[in-house]
Amino acid sequence: MKRIQELVDTALGRSAADLVLKGAQVFNVFTGSFTKGDVAIVNGYIVGVGEYSGRKEIDAAGKYITPGFIDGHVHMESAMVSPAQFTCAVVPNGTTTVIADPHEIANVLGVEGIRYMLNATGQLPLNVYLMLPSCVPATPLEHAGAVLAAKDLAEFIDEPRVLGLGEMMDYPGVLNSDAAIIEKLHLAQGKRIDGHAPGLSGKELTGYIAAGIGSDHECVTPEEATERVAQGMHVMLREGSAAKNLVRLLPAVNQYTVSRCMFATDDRHPEDLLEQGHINHMVRMAVTAGTQLAWVLQMATINAAGYFGLRDLGAIAPGYRADLLVFDNLEEWRPEMVFKDGQLAAENGKSLFMNFFVDDKAVRNTLCLGEISRNKLRLPARSATARVIGLVPHQLVTTSVEVTLPMVEGQFVPDIHRDILKLVVWERHKGTGNVGVGLLQGLGLKQGAIASTIAHDSHNLVVAGTDDDAIMLAIKAIEHMQGGLAIVSEGEILGTLPLPLAGLMTDQDIAEVREQLAALHKIARSLGVKEEYDPFMTLAFLSLPVIPALKLTDQGLVDVTTFKHISISV
Repeated sequence: MKRIQELVDTALGRSAADLVLKGAQVFNVFTGSFTKGDVAIVNGYIVGVGEYSGRKEIDAAGKYITPGFIDGHVHMESAMVSPAQFTCAVVPNGTTTVIADPHEIANVLGVEGIRYMLNATGQLPLNVYLMLPSCVPATPLEHAGAVLAAKDLAEFIDEPRVLGLGEMMDYPGVLNSDAAIIEKLHLAQGKRIDGHAPGLSGKELTGYIAAGIGSDHECVTPEEATERVAQGMHVMLREGSAAKNLVRLLPAVNQYTVSRCMFATDDRHPEDLLEQGHINHMVRMAVTAGTQLAWVLQMATINAAGYFGLRDLGAIAPGYRADLLVFDNLEEWRPEMVFKDGQLAAENGKSLFMNFFVDDKAVRNTLCLGEISRNKLRLPARSATARVIGLVPHQLVTTSVEVTLPMVEGQFVPDIHRDILKLVVWERHKGTGNVGVGLLQGLGLKQGAIASTIAHDSHNLVVAGTDDDAIMLAIKAIEHMQGGLAIVSEGEILGTLPLPLAGLMTDQDIAEVREQLAALHKIARSLGVKEEYDPFMTLAFLSLPVIPALKLTDQGLVDVTTFKHISISV
């Protein structure tokens, strides 16, 4: 709680501040300029910027101070580590607030997953606010671990750190007035509702916005962004590990639109977090691309705070929380010091806080594959020609390829010479025995199999392999770990990364996870996986039936353009 009288007395010079950062160039988000002054802090709040004395003083002459950075939309689970380890990665890079959508863990564990994320983030030196997952499961074409209706989300809607409803991916449900979707939108009235509407335009976009949806992070062109801003939406410029849209969207930012724009990472993996950074990486990119520095820093701070109604975040001004970044230059954007609520939380790229214990029993031992049988890998051929999922380098979209394939005992089999593998998606939540089997072209794998329980959005077990023996071995390796990543070849398990927390995360140190991932990537390359594909990121999106053209779920092959299951045989 703010000690109001103490703030007033310190502002007036009647008493000394707890801490003063002396003589820095301080960024003012309201004027867009740097001003030289002292930043005075009392009980975690900013007193003011001017001339102050404090019980503790830090010489910041020649340095630059900005508000802490804010990520407007992120799935923390995508970092593959616990929320505490995620915090250890992003706070030293200057992120002090994130708006998290626990969509991934909710697809595995439903309300238990949301409870875990609330409990695991409550004591961290990072402001973690949640948006409730709006689409669990994402589509009726797959089986997730849970189904979340409005009545399930109602338990959380009044939590102080819950700001509203997360990305509304089911825009057809919005436009067709689907009763379950409308009930969720009503539940979130008075709070923020985030959007997810790639390609939506014209009156359909207008109808979507009219439903109360206030943002979109799926824009890929400046024209899309401008159309949304023109109708009152806020646009999140995204730069994640998979989807990279920031530079292309910057032409949409001008003196009139900048206040409606903010930064978001969506999904960011360990290697990128540790090597490139987080929101500071986006700041660096935008400044390098020629965007005005004032606009960039506003998009990284106050704009997101304003959109989400976080009235005491995003600025260095009287009464705001003392989440501050100290830089020794404005080129590298690596903070020398990070203050969270007036306490030094990171220095010179190193976190100064320890891990926090969290009861995670509810998110362990979540894998239930049912009977593991080779018969489930059968791929009956009802014609000589098969529909094959074709990969596109550096893209999440796929193509639909028709290929004449060899058959063995009435089944399609992989054709390594033409780079065609067997792809399997195995329901892993309820032991239903549902298994989708299809074909994949373009990955480059020459022998063995690669498997993962990170498979958007339902996070079933996905495996790509050259033969059934390898696929079976990979599945059993994943079962033994209760979730994770695995690569096998010639009867041997060559490498694994256990992800025991919901099959999505580990409580290991994020630097160790990066090393293990690097080792797995090296193994994958040795088995032929092409350089243009991240093996596990590629697998993760092959089961997402909302991105064209073909995807595979535990219920079978999906033609995303018609939103229907189709036969492998042409």
